[in-house]
Parts: sequence; C-alpha cells; structure tokens
Amino acid sequence: MKSKNVIVIGLAGGTGSGKSTLINKIKNEFNDDITVISHDSYYKENSDMPFEEREKLNYDHPNSFDTDMMIEHIKQLKQWKSVWCPIYDFTIHNRIEERIALKPTKVVVVEGILIFENKDLLDLLDIKVFVDTDADVRIIRRILRDVKERGRSLESVVAQYLTTVKPMHEQFVESSKKNADIIIPEGGFNLVALQMLNQRIHALLKEE
Repeated sequence: MKSKNVIVIGLAGGTGSGKSTLINKIKNEFNDDITVISHDSYYKENSDMPFEEREKLNYDHPNSFDTDMMIEHIKQLKQWKSVWCPIYDFTIHNRIEERIALKPTKVVVVEGILIFENKDLLDLLDIKVFVDTDADVRIIRRILRDVKERGRSLESVVAQYLTTVKPMHEQFVESSKKNADIIIPEGGFNLVALQMLNQRIHALLKEE
C-alpha cells in the first residue's frame, strides 16, 4: 500500500539547542501517530577501529554519517514501507548489532544537527524547522548530557567542543539555518512555538 501523502518535518539546530526536548514533547503528544527518525542513529559503523581511535574521530562533520542510508529509509517511509533503523551507542562510539523497526505514518519527523546541510536530504523535507539557541547555553547543556548520559569526562567534552563541535557548527550548522522555513528560539522550552507546531501536526494527521 502506498500512502497518499506522507509529510516529512525536519528539525535541525546546534548541539544542546533543545531539539531533543522538543522531539520528546512532540512524541508525548502524538505517540505512535507519528514516526521520528534521528540522524544520530546513522553514524557510520567503525568496528574496524579500536575504541581509542574511534574516540578521536570528528563526529560533527557530515562525513561521519551514513546520510545516504537515512535518505533511502525516508524514501521508503514515504512509500509506506517499514525500515530497520540502526542503533548507535555513544558510550562505545559505534553501532550495535540490533536494529529497530520504524513503521510508516502520515507524519515523519526527521531530526539532527546537520540535516539541512545535505541537499538530497533537504529535498525530502516538506517543513523545515531550525531550533536556535545561544552558544553558551548549548555548551552547558552538551556538557551535562555527555557527562551524565554518555559517560564522558568533563575534560574530554570541553576538548571535543573546542576542537570539532564549535568549528563544525560554524561551518555547517549555522550556515544551514538559511534553509529553514521556521526558526524556533530555545526549542522545546518555547511553549508557544511547541503548541503551534503540535497544532500543525494535528492538522496534517486529520487531512485526507
């Protein structure tokens, strides 16, 4: 069966901008009525490298992702086909063997720092939302997340931010903001913008 019309919403923004908070609140609102697909799941597999080498890779450059696989999966979801999405473990800097099934729905939400950077991926997005947050707020959120959730040391997070995260943000993320249809300050903490986005998704789900 082919869907009459699958709408793909892209949510981009820098690290720590509030994308995850926004995504989680949207998922709580719609549950299984929408499908969420994250660019982070498509980090390339590097099983041929020892952990120490994987730690040194630049994970904020577009080349660190298998974006072609993600594009193919979005195309399949638009054709009303299920896909097997990879699972990435940030504590080991690699994919794990298991995969998760993503089922097609009328609204597919794609999220990631660099999803507006790739032209082919950008062309698949019907609505493009950029979450815009001050750099000092983003780095504090990044530190707290990586130390608490990803088992990183404070020193390693700060070093990574200064050597790759900040320059890659300036080169790829900030420049991709021009591709957005909507810019939301503070992401999921912006309740007015969240309400408007939820209303739009509700309207899309009701359309024939």
